[in-house]
Parts: sequence; structure tokens; C-alpha cells
Amino acid sequence: MTELTSEDSFRLNVLLANKPLAIRIDESRMVVWGLSEKGESKVPLHPDGHLEQYVRRVKELISGHILGSPGGYPVYLRRWTRMGQMRDESLEQLLMLGEREAVVAAVCSPGLTDELAARAWWAMEDAENARRMLANPAIVAGNMGKVLARYLLEYLPFETETEKMTESVRLVLQPGLIDEADRLSLWKKSSRKQAYLVGFLQAIPDTLPQPVPARSDAEDLASGLQPLAQTDNPCATLLLRVLSSGGQTFLRTLSDVLKKPPTQDVVQATFDLVRDYFSPLRPEGDPDLSIEELLREAQEYRRADHAPESVRLCCEAVPRLEAEVAAIRLLSGLGYGVLRPVLRDSTAIGSLMRRKLVSTTDSLLVQIGVLQGKGNGLSGNA
Repeated sequence: MTELTSEDSFRLNVLLANKPLAIRIDESRMVVWGLSEKGESKVPLHPDGHLEQYVRRVKELISGHILGSPGGYPVYLRRWTRMGQMRDESLEQLLMLGEREAVVAAVCSPGLTDELAARAWWAMEDAENARRMLANPAIVAGNMGKVLARYLLEYLPFETETEKMTESVRLVLQPGLIDEADRLSLWKKSSRKQAYLVGFLQAIPDTLPQPVPARSDAEDLASGLQPLAQTDNPCATLLLRVLSSGGQTFLRTLSDVLKKPPTQDVVQATFDLVRDYFSPLRPEGDPDLSIEELLREAQEYRRADHAPESVRLCCEAVPRLEAEVAAIRLLSGLGYGVLRPVLRDSTAIGSLMRRKLVSTTDSLLVQIGVLQGKGNGLSGNA
């Protein structure tokens, strides 16, 4: 059985006796690092046998000192901490174990503080950890928020998965994390990366860069909608949002994504954010309908006996917005039900995926055009 050398055992015990704030094990260089208020300290290891077994003995020594359990990071704790069930007072201990899984557990905890986030980041700089921490409002508001956002910005060119690209963009666009120059630079790069655009649509749907003007008839239509919006009519409020400069910029950007989505993840994320944007006209959530079913339902929705009172009042106040109301109703129902018939069991991406989806995306672009004032939408699809 591999045992620690007396020198390594002694130096590790000295490191632990000094009560480090965090511990990191560099297995490739066989060095144990400790973080204290005075800075970093290191313990070079001198294995005289199997390296993996030697590292295991190092972790057992550390765990025995920190947790009172020589068995390393307990398996049951891995399950609990991944589920966010670890007590907040245990987070400091997790960062002293030299276990990557323990660091992940700490950054997943809702009780993570800005100080503990700094220690966790020292212990394990990783894009996934940065995303996990930026999902925590306390970390976003603290000193580490900007540090993590800067890391994700610089790492974006090396990210290969579109889902992670989108999530990184969404997270760094939270208020106060990056400056206007960085935001515009990221927007410029989005012209070649639809996954970035989806992140923008998720994060700042009403304040996208390079805004386009409000719809040309927005002011005229607003005269009929404003009185209803002032009574908290959800349909009127949503229509005013869509007609505004912010709404028209959202629609233009959405069209850009739908014209050339790179992967199924991007399409699904786009459908989810569109459903959320237009949710006031479908508060019940995802209906799990196909595009054909959504078209028929939206057509029926225009009838007064089918529409809720808020919708009926809008259509009575501004009758020429009936097509827009129907288009919004359709777009509010986007979900996997639209993709299932055309992408069932398919792993297609890129141009092959887009060919499979062309009928669906064309139908959606028609509805977006209605909201941009370019047609009446459903009359040709009913």
C-alpha cells in the first residue's frame, strides 16, 4: 500500500495547522497549494509509488483533518451538495479538501458569499464554475461578479458548445458586470454567432444594441391601447411593447436567429425565450402543439367567443390589430411540440437541420412580419 513520505506528511500537517482558507492539488505537477490571508504556500510532493494512489493518500490526510473522515470527500456528500442541500456553514470546509467535486458543490450552493466565491475561484478556475456563480445574485452584486464576467468574455472564443455560449452571454449581460464598450464588442461578434444573439435576447430583450425605430404606426395605435394598458390590460401592454423601438429591435434580432440557427439547442432556446416574451397571451404556459395546431388555434383565437376579455377589449379598441394578436398567440405557444414532428430522433445540425425546419421557420417569420407591420399573417395559412 502506498504511504506518504515522512517529509510530505510533515509539510502537509504544517500546511493544515496554519488553517488555510482553501486548498488546491495540482496533480500534474504533484504540488499541494494552500491559500491563506498572507498569500499562497505550496507543498511539493515526493511520491515513491503509484501517483494516483499517492494523491488519494494526500486527500485522505486532508479530509481526515478537515472533516474528521479519512475516506476523502464522502460519496453521499457529492449527491447532497450537487442538489444544493449542503449547509452554508459547511462551505468553508468544502474549499479546504483539495477536491474538484467539493469546489463544484460549494459554487452550486445558494449560500455562497463573495468571499467564498473568491476562494472557490482560486481553487478551481473553470468556465462552468464561473457560470454557476454568476447565476447567484449575491455573487453578481459582489466583487467577484466582474472578475467572473471578464473570464467568461475572454473564454467565449474557445467555447465549443452553443448552449454554453448562450448561457455565458446571458450571464455577463447582467447589470453592472461589463461596460458599454464590451457590450457593443460582444454584440458585433454576435453578427456571426446566432448563439450569442440568443443570449442577448434572453438577457436584455427590450434594450438591445443598435435599436431600430418604433413601428411606423405605433403612435397612432398607442392612442387606442394606452387607456387599456393603464388598467393593467396584459394584451394592450404587450402590444405596446411589441410596437415600440425595443420590441421592433427584438423582432429584427429574432428574425436573424431564425434565418440561420446553427444547432437544435439554439432553436429550442429561441423558442423558449419567445414563448416567455409573449407569455401574457398564454399564461398557462407551453401548450406542446405543432406549428399546424398553433396556426389553427391562433386563427380561432381571433374570434370574439374564444378570446379572453383583455384580448377582446384590445380588438374592439383597435380592430386592425386582430392579426397581430393572433400572431402573438401563435408565437406564445412555441416549444418542443413544434420541433418534435420534424426533428424527432434527429441529431441534425447546420444546413441539414435548417432544411428540415424551413417550413416551420418560414411560418414563424411570416408571423414576425405581421408584428413588424408587413402583412396579416394567418390569412394565407389557415
